[in-house]
Amino acid sequence: MTVEHDDLRVTWYGYATARVEAADGTVAYTDPGRYGVLTGEWTPPGGGNPREAAHPRATDRRPMDGDLVVVTHDHHYDSEGVERVAADDATVVVYEEVDAAGIDRDVKPVDELPFDVARVGESDHVAVDGVGDVWSMPAYNEADGPHARDDGSVPHPKGLGVGYRFTVGERGTSVFWPGDSDALDAFAALDVSLFLANISGSVCMSGPEAAELAARMDPDLVVPIHYNTRGFLEADSAAFASDVAGRAVPVALDETAE
Repeated sequence: MTVEHDDLRVTWYGYATARVEAADGTVAYTDPGRYGVLTGEWTPPGGGNPREAAHPRATDRRPMDGDLVVVTHDHHYDSEGVERVAADDATVVVYEEVDAAGIDRDVKPVDELPFDVARVGESDHVAVDGVGDVWSMPAYNEADGPHARDDGSVPHPKGLGVGYRFTVGERGTSVFWPGDSDALDAFAALDVSLFLANISGSVCMSGPEAAELAARMDPDLVVPIHYNTRGFLEADSAAFASDVAGRAVPVALDETAE
């Protein structure tokens, strides 16, 4: 299923990969790839039936139609995934701390990607031709927050990654993808039309935390992604949708992309 919103068509392909297409044909992707969601190799945690999972079934995809690709941090960087979705003339925006040398997977160094690559810091704006403004912002787990470990460490310390607010299409419709982060107060102040909510909970904001953030942010639509791909990302998406709807914020699930 593809969710239609304003002048956008939104499709979740699994894990952190969302495809956002504007009415003028502009296409953006968030954090493409990993865990076989673009190669057709993904299977549900515990070996369940993919048709019954609250998660898109994996399909071998190589659309190569993305005008914009954003990458938030090392955990979500998959060079093959980028190459599967990006058009030849794509702009790929990658957080400056993403480093293939520190990733324990076989990935290509960012500077070897065959695209126009823009490296950004924690608070940068990039103007992408044919797309619009891309704005990076700090995304992290707070040291005293709900996802801190007993020893005080966190899965995503400040400086590891960013979130992105970007605009697409002739109307400049705004999209926010927080990456892996707590529901930070700074996010609530954003002017956002589409909120791609991360609801997995164990390593970032949970469904209830994301629902509260959505209520404070008041976007035109919320579509959750980045859940149920792996066992540690398990979330109750139906409960999340009910919670958000109960706060008078429009919400849609996209769990059957094929």
